[in-house]
Amino acid sequence: MSRRRVVVTGLGCISPVGNTVAESWANLLAGKPGIDLITQFDASAFACKFAGEVKGFNIADYIPEKEARHMDRFIHLGLAAAFQAVADSGLPTGDALGGELATRIGCNIGSGIGGLPMIEETHGELVNRGPRRVSPFFVPASIINMISGHVSIKFGFKGPNIAVVTACTTGLHAIGLSARMIEYGDCDVMIAGGAESTVSPLGIGGFAAARALSTRNDDPKTASRPWDKDRDGFVLGEGGGVLVLEEYEHAKARGAKIYAEVAGFGMSADAYHMTAPDVDGPRRSMVMAMKNAGVNADEVDYLNAHGTSTPLGDLNETNAIKAAFGDHAKKLVVNSTKSMTGHLLGGAGGIESVFSVLALHHQKSPPTINIFNQDPECDLDYCANTARDMKIDIAVKNNFGFGGTNGTLVFKRIV
Repeated sequence: MSRRRVVVTGLGCISPVGNTVAESWANLLAGKPGIDLITQFDASAFACKFAGEVKGFNIADYIPEKEARHMDRFIHLGLAAAFQAVADSGLPTGDALGGELATRIGCNIGSGIGGLPMIEETHGELVNRGPRRVSPFFVPASIINMISGHVSIKFGFKGPNIAVVTACTTGLHAIGLSARMIEYGDCDVMIAGGAESTVSPLGIGGFAAARALSTRNDDPKTASRPWDKDRDGFVLGEGGGVLVLEEYEHAKARGAKIYAEVAGFGMSADAYHMTAPDVDGPRRSMVMAMKNAGVNADEVDYLNAHGTSTPLGDLNETNAIKAAFGDHAKKLVVNSTKSMTGHLLGGAGGIESVFSVLALHHQKSPPTINIFNQDPECDLDYCANTARDMKIDIAVKNNFGFGGTNGTLVFKRIV
């Protein structure tokens, strides 16, 4: 059976740098970070007091407030991104779908952690006021597959309805696995991506206790500095990124706008350590994705990296890129948009895939900001501090997660 081609026909993004795709992209190109002191709770006692928060967001712009009260914030952010992506795609919804088409459209929007703030809040109610104060909406308000569930119900999509949970590789895996489902005929369209909102006492406290977070509290906007010699940890971010993936002939038949092709997908495991990275796992993920796409390493122009700003992670990814691309690694333009958004955990692969597709579509690489003193061991072209107009025909996107899980996507430009 020949593989069916999969293309991107819709984009949605709620991020620390903007509440729409256009706003987020403009701020990325301008090098404007969305990282500042935390406002969602009093973080004065915490080792890390800042994050990449979504600002000025109102879920009532998308769904009734009464419904929204029964959902954790990660669901709000994922739903909003999905609403944007579906609108951008021009897909019919509701009664306009028709019976057969409805069964050919599915959802796969994951989260790495899910409703942590709702869990914290409900635990407080349980301890302080007793079991009768636990909301009957608690479970559906906090479990990870509810973004996909709500999207399905809102739009009448009756195809596969699932959610991936693979730590910080969640959003990318959701997109890659959704593309596979279309390739093999399980559906014609998938609404895919990831969302996260863990800027909460347990979220910040847990990662700070693991010494994973930057503690540059005196200058939050420069705290996320991938590949800089003085990087000291990642910055927690929140948001959601969703893509509409569609079988190529299906998209052409309805006259859809096509942003790019999802040409390849690779996955691997380090089998090494629960949190520490290893070079060979990411290397194999990239090699597998390029093989799946039918492209050679020297054909790739741009790589949107995992690039978290951790001392070990950034060096490890650099070495994995060198191992996967050989001599061509030095000719790649490598970029980390986390320098501006922070790390969205399970939502990272969603928004960063949106950004990778936009890089192809607009022929521009966003900058990696805050590279003041590039680590000599991290010696690739990281598009430091200034956006770059460039020819991009093939883009690679990496994400890696705790547990040693790795994922890579290959996007191709369609002219």
